[in-house]
Amino acid sequence: MKTGVSRRWILVDSKGQSSILDLDKYAIMKRVSIHARDLRILDPLLSYPSAIFGREKAIVLNLEHIKAIITTDEVLIRDPMDENVLPVVEELQRRLPLPAINLGEGEDDDQPVVNGTRNEMQTVEPTEFPFEFRALEVALEGVCSYLDTQTRELETAAYPALDELTSKISSRNLDRVRKLKSAMTRLTSRVQKYVRDDLEQLLEDDGDMADLYLSRKLVAGVSSPLSGQVAPYWSPDTSSIRSKLLSKASRISGITREETDVEELEMLLEAYFVQIESTMNKLTTLREYIDDTEDYINIQLDNHRNQLIQLELFLSSGTVCLTVYSLVAAILGMNIPVPWKKDHGYIFKWVVILAGIASASVFLSIITYARHKGLVGS
Repeated sequence: MKTGVSRRWILVDSKGQSSILDLDKYAIMKRVSIHARDLRILDPLLSYPSAIFGREKAIVLNLEHIKAIITTDEVLIRDPMDENVLPVVEELQRRLPLPAINLGEGEDDDQPVVNGTRNEMQTVEPTEFPFEFRALEVALEGVCSYLDTQTRELETAAYPALDELTSKISSRNLDRVRKLKSAMTRLTSRVQKYVRDDLEQLLEDDGDMADLYLSRKLVAGVSSPLSGQVAPYWSPDTSSIRSKLLSKASRISGITREETDVEELEMLLEAYFVQIESTMNKLTTLREYIDDTEDYINIQLDNHRNQLIQLELFLSSGTVCLTVYSLVAAILGMNIPVPWKKDHGYIFKWVVILAGIASASVFLSIITYARHKGLVGS
């Protein structure tokens, strides 16, 4: 007998009761009648894209941290001890059991009489989604809520950091914003690639949505004269649900029309597509705010760079002028006998004054030319 690596799963049935199981892939394949290539998508050691698809007897769900197999009467979720999976398991336990519905059959005669008429309960049409849709709804709600929470936490940290960077450009603030931008990019990829695109692709294909109607397939199998028995994984606990599905199917004219009607599931998926689209819009707005901040920072850096260039130009011009002045002083300071130096002491004063005027003129000429060419500001 083949055996594989056992992994921990939690099973939640239609009554909301749960149990921890250690199952290998062969035990899961036998339990839910699923192919090995479909089960491989849930393997954490292999890199597979996210997916929502239906098979004959199960829905395979691989979204973000939720990896589950949904049948018509139970849900198998991997890694039940994960802190992000626990809220989903608790919500499944709370919402999967159907509310008690009084169908008006076998009622006691001791009922109150109102205005001379016995207050009899009318047959109530079950309005709840099928089991697989209720489980799918909880999983989608858990994933969308988790990503929305991650987005809000990122917004809470990002906007103050961006404002602080705008007011004070420093290496610390730049590094902080860089890390937040990397986190935002990863989260955007998870929201778009692993959830939004899957829901959009599913909504565009009625055939894929029809594959998710496991209860409908079961009803069709029970109603078909070629089917000798119900699928083996259908437990006795779901007999009441099955009877309701059969009674509902008997009131629908034709199975063909029922198999092509995906409006119920489409409305469910669209609701969570809108929610994940809202999360995507928040991330898009945050990305635009980061881009605007980067543009502002680049403008500020360009301005500082221009100021440094102007300062360098001023210093270089001043250096040239001082060099000219030093050249004159060096020539006059040379210990060479010159006839005009005798009895002409006042010449030193005029040489200093004229050399200073010449140096200042050269400096102003350089700055005027630079402004004319637009190299420095006015």
